[in-house]
Amino acid sequence: MKHHVDRIVHAFETLTPAVVPALDTVYAADARFVDPFNDVRGVPAIQHIFLHMYANLEQPRFLITNRIVQERQCFLTWEFRFGFKRFNMGKEQCIVGGSHLRLDGSGLIVLHHDYWDAAELYDQLPLFGRITLWLRKQARQ
Repeated sequence: MKHHVDRIVHAFETLTPAVVPALDTVYAADARFVDPFNDVRGVPAIQHIFLHMYANLEQPRFLITNRIVQERQCFLTWEFRFGFKRFNMGKEQCIVGGSHLRLDGSGLIVLHHDYWDAAELYDQLPLFGRITLWLRKQARQ
């Protein structure tokens, strides 16, 4: 399975809009993708999520920082680096998260479950950032 995980890591770290159509070489046809905003099934729906990401963010990219492989599953930790197109903030943003992947016998992803704090995304937006930081401060008191 290690070579399948190496292939998957390479696919995520070199992902571009031009290769999103080739995600069918990484995901099984009926794969499920879950993150804080999505819960979809099937390669076309997964491709749509990634294309949406490229349409709304500047230079989004993944850096895989660690991996744990056990039989036909793995857990990847990553940094997601990007800029906001809409807010033109002029600085790179970073969200840290992890992905639990289950693979089929061919090494294709059948379940991709991302774990990351969606509030980190809001923290980096001009108005929402002040609100979420205030809410966090209130929760700590």
